[in-house]
Amino acid sequence: MIARSAMGSICMCHFILPLTIAVVVTLGDNTAESYWLLKIKSELVDPSGALRNWSPTTHFCSWNGITCDVDEAHVVGLNLSGSGISASIPGEFSHLISLQALDLSSNNLTGSIPSELGQLQNLRILLLYSNYLSSNIPEEIGNLSKLQVLRLGDNSLADEIPLSIGNLSELTVLGVANCNLTGSIPVEVGNLKHLVSLDLQMNNLSGFIPKEIQGCQELQNFAASNNMLEGEIPSSIGSLKSLRILNLANNTLSGSIPTSLGLLSNLTYLNLLGNKLNGEIPSELNSLSQLQKLDLSRNNLSGSLTLLNVNLQNLETMVLSDNALTGIPYNFCLRGSKLQQLFLARNKLSGGFPLGILNCSSIQQVDLSDNSFEGELPSNLDKLQNLTDLMLNNNSFIGSLPPVIGNISSLRSLFLFGNSFTGKIPVEIGRLKRLNTIYLYDNQMSGPIPRELTNCTSLTGIDFFGNHFYGPIPETIGKLKDLTVLHLRQNDLSGPIPPSMGYCKRLQLLALADNKLSGSIPPTFSYLSQLSTITLYNNNFDGPLPDSLSLLRNLKIINFSNNKFRGSIFPLTGSNSLTVLDLTNNSFSGSIPSILANSGDLTRLRLANNYLTGTIPSELGHLTKLNFLDLSFNNLTGHVPPQLSNCKKIEHLLLNNNRLSGQMLPWLGSLQELGELDLSFNNFHGRVPAELGGCSKLLKLSLHHNNLSGEIPLEIGNLTSLNVFNLQRNSLSGHIPSTIQQCSKLYELRLSENFLSGIIPVGLGAVTELQVILDLSRNLFSGEIPSSLGNLMKLERLDLSFNHLQGQVPPSLGQLTSLHVLNLSNNHLHGLIPSTFSGFPLSSFLNNDHLCGPPLALCSEATRMKLSNSQVAAIIVAIVLTSTLICLVLLYIMLRIWCNWKKVAVSSEDGGMVEQKTRNGEYWNMNSPELFSSPDIQISATPCICNLKIDAAARENTLVR
Repeated sequence: MIARSAMGSICMCHFILPLTIAVVVTLGDNTAESYWLLKIKSELVDPSGALRNWSPTTHFCSWNGITCDVDEAHVVGLNLSGSGISASIPGEFSHLISLQALDLSSNNLTGSIPSELGQLQNLRILLLYSNYLSSNIPEEIGNLSKLQVLRLGDNSLADEIPLSIGNLSELTVLGVANCNLTGSIPVEVGNLKHLVSLDLQMNNLSGFIPKEIQGCQELQNFAASNNMLEGEIPSSIGSLKSLRILNLANNTLSGSIPTSLGLLSNLTYLNLLGNKLNGEIPSELNSLSQLQKLDLSRNNLSGSLTLLNVNLQNLETMVLSDNALTGIPYNFCLRGSKLQQLFLARNKLSGGFPLGILNCSSIQQVDLSDNSFEGELPSNLDKLQNLTDLMLNNNSFIGSLPPVIGNISSLRSLFLFGNSFTGKIPVEIGRLKRLNTIYLYDNQMSGPIPRELTNCTSLTGIDFFGNHFYGPIPETIGKLKDLTVLHLRQNDLSGPIPPSMGYCKRLQLLALADNKLSGSIPPTFSYLSQLSTITLYNNNFDGPLPDSLSLLRNLKIINFSNNKFRGSIFPLTGSNSLTVLDLTNNSFSGSIPSILANSGDLTRLRLANNYLTGTIPSELGHLTKLNFLDLSFNNLTGHVPPQLSNCKKIEHLLLNNNRLSGQMLPWLGSLQELGELDLSFNNFHGRVPAELGGCSKLLKLSLHHNNLSGEIPLEIGNLTSLNVFNLQRNSLSGHIPSTIQQCSKLYELRLSENFLSGIIPVGLGAVTELQVILDLSRNLFSGEIPSSLGNLMKLERLDLSFNHLQGQVPPSLGQLTSLHVLNLSNNHLHGLIPSTFSGFPLSSFLNNDHLCGPPLALCSEATRMKLSNSQVAAIIVAIVLTSTLICLVLLYIMLRIWCNWKKVAVSSEDGGMVEQKTRNGEYWNMNSPELFSSPDIQISATPCICNLKIDAAARENTLVR
């Protein structure tokens, strides 16, 4: 309606413009400026009616925002700032030739800055900041020779600062902050001799700061923070004697801080934070006697702090955090100092608490956090009577808190966490009536929480996490009416929650987890209407939840896990803002309330290890932001509602150890963010859905101990991120899919107690990340154990028992040096066990055919190896040939012996004969000490083989009687 009205106004204005001139002439206005003003009005959209009285029936000098000269003949000023006008800036402004000031700031103007404005030769002030102008700064701006103030900030201008800006010799103020300007700072800026303020902040300017900046001798404010300026800070800046503010923060300036900055005697504000400056802080900065605020944080400055308050007597704020400073001089602070804020966090400061700070009686805030200070706090810390904030966290302070801390009556914040403080909280702390925050977490303090602490009635935050406080929570805790944070987790507190805690009605965070607290939740908790987070886990709380908890409508995070609560969880469903509900490991009973679906922001719902019954509410499908659903270890029944498929962000779905039934869920494949799926120990049946292959982020898939059947789908190979795959104790059949080798990140694979058959895939050896276990036991696998399993060098447990595996144990398995559990029993394996398996128990190898070797019996020749038929035939042939050869050799030797011992006549010198006997046609010597001594004996050279055939008669006749 506004746009349509505006268009109608424009059309009407075009219609009446000729009439307007006539009326102007009738009224005696002999100038044309009213015409151009009405023309400008016609081109602007004016929803707020700021130009309502711009009418030809009245003199233009009376119109809103118009300033005329003394004679009321010409417009010299036009101020429509904050009028809500929009559209582009009309070029017709150029016809207002007497205009000296034009202020269109803080409107909704769009488009570019018209170049026609460069024709306004009398213009001294041009204010266009805080609009939606785009494009660039026109070069024609450089024609405005009388211009003194140019402010274009907070627009969407682009491109570079025009070089013609150097022509504006009368310019005193140049403001182009937050305009998306690029390029460098033009050296022509040095021509602006009268420039007082130069604001270039929050752009995309790059390059160096021009040394020509020294030409701006009247410059008082130079702000170029939040750009991309680089290089060193030019020393020429030290010649700008009038400079009061120098802000070069958040650039990439490098090098050291120029000592010439010490010449800026009028400087009150110096901000160089967030650069890459290095070296030591120059002592010349001590000459800046007018300096009030100094920020050199987030640089690489090093060395000891050299700044003293001898001359820096006006310094109120010193921020030197996030550097590499190493020391603070003992005379850092002298009497008469005005220092109020000292920030030295995240440096390399060490030693004891810097005692020089105690002389800064005016100091209000001290931040020495994240350094390496050590030792005890000074006993005269109460010299800092004006101290409001003491931040000593993340150091190495020891000892107990000095009781004098109770004398610093102005103290509001006490941050001492992350140290090694011991001892008790001094009861004197109860004097600090203004104390707002006390953070003592991550120390080693002990003792009871003093009742006196509840006298600090201004407290809003208490955090004592990770100490050794014991005893009860003070029963007077209800006195802290303004308390918003109470964090007492991980201590040794005992006893019940005081009922008075319900009177801390502004409490938003209550963390009492990891203690020894007991009892039930007080009914007074119904008063904690602003409570958003309550964590009570790991305590001994019991009893049913009070129904009044349903009044807590702002609860977002509830964690009551690992307690003894019982009864219904319904009282925790009063809030529709829940993001986390964790009731794991309690004794809650009853059904899961469907009203939980009203918490549309719920991301974690964990109800595991309780006694919940009934079905899973289909309404949970409305929780589209849910990423963790754990209902495991309950007594839930029925089917899993398909509406859960709407929970597209779910990453963990744990429904194991219930009595759920029905077909396995194919819609699970649509949960693209699923990383953990555990449906084990239920009564699901049917096939493993091939759709699960679409869950590409799945890390854990546990479907074991169900009634699943059919084959493992090939699509399992798409789960390339899978770490754990467990299908054991089902009725699966068929082969292990060859695609399993694509699950290269598996470190646990369990397929035991199924009816899987076929050979073990060779590709399993490519899953080299397998570590926890490879369990294929109690199936119907056959064939040999693939030697590729020897590649699983990280494997710790291997179970192939109770299958029909044959052949030898591959020697490659002996290379599995990480293996500490092995079971190959109850197969048909034979042959020698690898020697590296000798340390495994006998049960690892029992009930195989012919396995041998430690820890089994030693292998015999018959069992050492079992050869193929061809190998056996070859061995037999070799044995026969060898035996025949041996027989022939022996026969030859025997015949030679026979030939040598045949019958011979031996003569002696006295004519006697040596007695000889024959046996079976062979001759043998009875007594012949010198068988061949007679030279008359002739041994026949006839081969003895010729003498084998001698008939009986011949033998008889040859006998010597």
